[in-house]
Amino acid sequence: MGLFDRVSRVVRANLNDLVSKAEDPEKILEQTILDMQEDLVQMRQAVASAIASQKRTQQQYSQAQTESNNWQQRAQLALQKGDETLAREALVRKKTHSETATSLKTQLDQQTTMVDTLKRNLIALEGKISEAKTKKDMLKARASAAKANEQLQNVVGKMSTSSAMSAFERMEEKVMQMEARSQAAAELAGADLESQFALLESGNDVDDELAAMKAQLLGGTAAQDQAQLPGTAPAQPADKPKDEVDDELEALKTKLDQL
Repeated sequence: MGLFDRVSRVVRANLNDLVSKAEDPEKILEQTILDMQEDLVQMRQAVASAIASQKRTQQQYSQAQTESNNWQQRAQLALQKGDETLAREALVRKKTHSETATSLKTQLDQQTTMVDTLKRNLIALEGKISEAKTKKDMLKARASAAKANEQLQNVVGKMSTSSAMSAFERMEEKVMQMEARSQAAAELAGADLESQFALLESGNDVDDELAAMKAQLLGGTAAQDQAQLPGTAPAQPADKPKDEVDDELEALKTKLDQL
């Protein structure tokens, strides 16, 4: 294979690929219908021209046939009048017109066949154009649906990429963190409330204990007074002087105030 043939094949292949990529089905279908309609116009013009030619030939044939008949009658008239020479001349004219009529009849038959063929072709072309228009509308609808589906698939494909999914995962993680912080804040608020109630409850315990200690101290003082009455046994010395008890009580109050 020569270099020129190889280069030519490469060039033709690239051109065909370029043309194939540039072909838009909707535009190509529209242009095809336009081309077919132009062919239809030319076909109608051809049929009209053939019919007009057929009619002219028909008129010429009819005229030649009429002239042939007229000269036939004139030849008979001349022969009846005894003018054989004039009858001969009339027959010569009749023969000429008869030959012309025969030639025109052959031409007329050919034109009639051609006109009939053109009419059938015209009807077939009109049917093809009507079918092509219907098919064009169907193909355009299918092409539009295919384009819409392709665009939809491209959108879906972009949505299903790893970057989009990772974005959803990050947002989900942030939402979970927000929920965790909200839950932790609620738990802290509940814990603070519990500690306040616990402090109140502990304060009541201290007050109860303080009251019990006061009652115990008052009971001890009454017993000491009864021991010092006449006729009773000598009282045992108190464990602590009254001043020390008061000091201890004040110390306890101070600790309670510091809680």
